[in-house]
Amino acid sequence: MKQFHVATAAEAIAAAQFARCGWDVSVQYGANQPEYDLVAANADAILKVSVKGSQDGSWGLTQSYMEPKLADYRGAADRWYAKHSKRTVFCFVQFKDTGIHEMPRLYLASPLEVATWLKAAANGRGDTVLKERHTWAKRAHASGMTESIPDSWKFTGARISELATTVPGLG
Repeated sequence: MKQFHVATAAEAIAAAQFARCGWDVSVQYGANQPEYDLVAANADAILKVSVKGSQDGSWGLTQSYMEPKLADYRGAADRWYAKHSKRTVFCFVQFKDTGIHEMPRLYLASPLEVATWLKAAANGRGDTVLKERHTWAKRAHASGMTESIPDSWKFTGARISELATTVPGLG
């Protein structure tokens, strides 16, 4: 798939999964709107959802927040976090190694959870890319370590409810 197709498919699948969990879904009109792609509502809770699709096992998030000529991965995560509304929820959709007859893997996380994960990556050095599962090579700062997205981020009805009650201003 081309990146446009990945993004379109990811948004459609995310919307469908929220609906399957009993949430009403509104999709933004117009491409590349800032901050979020869809809104999910259930009773009094409203989630602004930023959907990120991938077909290579990772999502580049904070590269554009790196200071030139500095390897300040943790600072980039902080700057990325500061630009996001604390009311936004990220839905990561992974197509890698899934057939057309299979659902992609989906994860939900708050901006704070994502920034915290990015800052802890690579044995605390930090990273600009959220990786679904990654083992660091011998020459890397985190040589031999394997990092994975937390199981608690898996897209479930319970995870949606958790985020709706813990993200500031929601629920």
